[in-house]
Amino acid sequence: MSQDVVSATGLSLTFQTDDGPVHALSGVDLSVGKGEFVSFIGPSGCGKTTFLRVIADLEKPTGGEIRVNGVDPEAARKARAYGYVFQAASLYPWRTIERNVGLPLEIMGYSADETRQRIDRTLELVNLAGFEKKYPWQLSGGMQQRASIARALAFDADLLLMDEPFGALDEIVRDHLNEQLLNLWDKTNKTICFVTHSIPEAVYLSTKIVVMSPRPGRVTDVIESSLPKQRPLEIRESEEFLKIAHRVREGLRAGHSYDE
Repeated sequence: MSQDVVSATGLSLTFQTDDGPVHALSGVDLSVGKGEFVSFIGPSGCGKTTFLRVIADLEKPTGGEIRVNGVDPEAARKARAYGYVFQAASLYPWRTIERNVGLPLEIMGYSADETRQRIDRTLELVNLAGFEKKYPWQLSGGMQQRASIARALAFDADLLLMDEPFGALDEIVRDHLNEQLLNLWDKTNKTICFVTHSIPEAVYLSTKIVVMSPRPGRVTDVIESSLPKQRPLEIRESEEFLKIAHRVREGLRAGHSYDE
């Protein structure tokens, strides 16, 4: 059996603030296997993004244990084990698309030839070939987010962390990018951890859906998807899709019973 890419046991995180402690995560037990597409869904403030940031070593847990590729998050970060896609595209406006995508490669000291090859390959993957010389402000919001995904893929990490990357986009663009992301996942065999507020998005994209409760963030349900890997958008009208969406909705409702 292959090793889990992410493994959390009794994971907790409490922030100390002037108004007292804030319990962001409490007793989270979770594993993410190699090649899985795992979505995290729950109300605002439930710890979805915090969990992603713990994986990325941007936050330190205050209890329990988490391993990324079998090592602690700091070691995984130093080994460049993941790419991170934020809610906003976070592209530098004074850099062309190719220079934005190539930024982590510059920092890591890749040769000019290797950098060129990786930029070309990742822009091709996200259907942005031909836009290398454009600046972010010359692209639509969806194209900017695809460039951000290309940047996260440029150094070929096996794990992709995505924090609600399509949340600010309109529904038509979001649907299109959901299709493209599934295609990208199929081509690259990456492991993806994806934060969303959208039940249809979570069900459409995922092999596993993690439902979280309001703060302190706990896992109220882990749903293994029975949908096939190849998923046209029309699958969202199927009986199986609606059944999974109903279970997600019920899990969110059950989680809210803890509130107050």
